[in-house]
Amino acid sequence: MSTNFKGADRLEGTYNNVWVEYSDLVTEHNALNLGQGFPDFLPPEHVLKALAEVANSNSVHLNQYTRGYGHPRLVKSIAQLFSKLHGHQLDPFKNVLVTLGAYESLFCCIQGLVNPGDEVIIIEPFFDCYKPMTTVAGGIPVFVPLRPNNLCSVMSSSDWTLDPVELESKFTKKTKLLIINTPNNPLGKVYTKDELTMIANLCKKHNVIVIADEVYEWLLYGGQKHIRIATLPDMWERTLTISSAGKTFSVTGWKLGWTIGPDHLLKHVSALHQNCVYTSPTPLQEAVAVGFELETDRLGKPECYFNELPAMLAPKRDELAKQLLEAGFVPVIPDGGYFMVADFSKLNVKLDDSDEPKDCKFVKWLIVNKKFAAIPSTVFYSPEHKSIAENYIRFCFIKEDSTLEKAGEILRDLKHLQ
Repeated sequence: MSTNFKGADRLEGTYNNVWVEYSDLVTEHNALNLGQGFPDFLPPEHVLKALAEVANSNSVHLNQYTRGYGHPRLVKSIAQLFSKLHGHQLDPFKNVLVTLGAYESLFCCIQGLVNPGDEVIIIEPFFDCYKPMTTVAGGIPVFVPLRPNNLCSVMSSSDWTLDPVELESKFTKKTKLLIINTPNNPLGKVYTKDELTMIANLCKKHNVIVIADEVYEWLLYGGQKHIRIATLPDMWERTLTISSAGKTFSVTGWKLGWTIGPDHLLKHVSALHQNCVYTSPTPLQEAVAVGFELETDRLGKPECYFNELPAMLAPKRDELAKQLLEAGFVPVIPDGGYFMVADFSKLNVKLDDSDEPKDCKFVKWLIVNKKFAAIPSTVFYSPEHKSIAENYIRFCFIKEDSTLEKAGEILRDLKHLQ
């Protein structure tokens, strides 16, 4: 009897995943991992304590299903904080949807809004799931890249910009969504108000919905300000904003996220969620709610974790940039997030003759020969624009100082390759 059953056609082209491939390589070679974006230190104590108290609670309800669209205590705490940030009074039960990570939020937003044949503008570099999520929905991804305009020994993420004319040329009668990620992964670019206004005006002109992936919203350096595109004139009604507890509280394994937006958009996203996941873990939602309640009271103060974390990460960013420069890389200093890309083209490394992009071959060489893992930047680009990124690889610096010191030792060993 044959068991060679064919999968759904809509999954074609989605089976391979960069995180699975490179995670397996890291494990196989026991490499120091500066590739994937997760901390190797503990989350804030009060969040861990809150989860422990929930686990030890005598409350029956905290161990059972909670409200499908979000645990009441959590959606209320999110609405209280984000009403201030958005300058718009949020209804916790109509304007907030809690999901299994920002990943599920993205999936539900795209699946809930995109019809077959709809076009989705994706600004590059983009988190790699945007493309398969669009194609599985039957949508057509349309790519427009940020391009570097200041090639020098040290670059800033702000040196990567959109061409307004190129962007406008991507809008058609079929355009349904535009996806923007700010601060951007992997570049760390923080879009300015002028840049976001240009994007917003085009979306209003062409009646397009915006999905704003803002999971790194608190991670800003050097006085940068995070501008929420939903707060610009007439943008609330056409914007879905996605955030992450994993990025906010350094608990990526908890896999909690949420989407904020107007009811006329969020109801479609919620319909997908209720028929897919239905609800998120009650104990985790309760603990995150406790964390938000405390941090909302601390908002704007140095002891607030939203300020404490970027203050801790800034010197790590600077140290990694110094190490990369000394090793012969050209780093792009991020204004936000916890990733840094760096140009490795000055290093004289003999790579294999396969058809893989150069950065993929270089990362595999690093893992195998130096036991050191990064992520190739071309995975964040469409085939037509991979040439922009083929000399860059991505490093994560939300790590203990001891981890970065070990990275420095490996990088110093690359100096002779210049």
